Amino acid sequence: MKAIGLFKYLPIEDEQSFVDVTLDQPVPKGRDLLVKVHAISVNPVDTKVRAPNNEVETEPRILGWDAAGEVTAIGNEVEHYAIGDRVFYAGDLTRSGSNAEYQLVDEQIVGHMPKTIGYAEAAALPLTSITAWEALFERLQISKTGADEGKSILIISGAGGVGSIAIQLAKKVAKLHVIATASRPASINWAKARGADKIINHRNSLDDELKKIGISQVDYILCLNSTEKHWAAMANAIVPQGRIASIVETEPVDLSLLQSKSATFVWELMFTRSMYQTPDMIEQQHLLNEIAMLVDRGEIISTMNEVIRPISASNLRIAHRLIEQGDMIGKVVLADWA
Repeated sequence: MKAIGLFKYLPIEDEQSFVDVTLDQPVPKGRDLLVKVHAISVNPVDTKVRAPNNEVETEPRILGWDAAGEVTAIGNEVEHYAIGDRVFYAGDLTRSGSNAEYQLVDEQIVGHMPKTIGYAEAAALPLTSITAWEALFERLQISKTGADEGKSILIISGAGGVGSIAIQLAKKVAKLHVIATASRPASINWAKARGADKIINHRNSLDDELKKIGISQVDYILCLNSTEKHWAAMANAIVPQGRIASIVETEPVDLSLLQSKSATFVWELMFTRSMYQTPDMIEQQHLLNEIAMLVDRGEIISTMNEVIRPISASNLRIAHRLIEQGDMIGKVVLADWA
């Protein structure tokens, strides 16, 4: 089968940072599905794993943690899928990735693809949807049934991949008042189009920006960029007994700033369940199926902003460059093997 691998961890400008390779097609066992990959999406995690270092792989390492495709074979313990099913998923950080024609993935972290969109649009959704869903409804403990309607959330970096879906879930599912951050006309328009009620500029102090729009404090904060940069402002802006979640690794921060408010700070990493094989791994299957239903009902839309064809090493290098520029709006997708 065709695949895109790396042997050395190189700057993306180097043509050897990704190379086209041919590998044996894997065989599913247990709860694994064998998926024929039709489209993939690139996330910041891809660029972080590929970041230059001195390691050398003896076999090609296959990255990629976002895919949409078709089930072509199943393991003997599979319960929820059949050959021919169209699926989407983010995969497992500890296993071979989606930058290959065929991939093995545990059925517990796979969802049935939305029926109303194609593979490219679907591939943009899994990693960011899982991250946003877990952050909002599990880490921040916001109600999925509208019980927190009218409460406020600040989403930092609203036009990025996770922000693009988090705005929609917070607005359409949780029925919150959504304040998102953006700093350029294109990113401001993108965040507004996805449902943000107000936009503030993350290049300035966020608590000052909130005051400019008449808001002194918010009930929830979802930090998707630069935790340490915004830490003091977040501590000022969160309500007493409020909750802050971040997906961004950080330098040490002063948690005592939250003490007098009895405020909560919590991390979200969507790979935790698969990495540690937690007993509730199948929750990712359930939430992806809910995302698919929301898409099919027209309540949320794909966050795909650019699609590159075909799937190849040279085009994957282009996608990584776009991510590394740091100003990507929405998601970039690669579709169809050459």
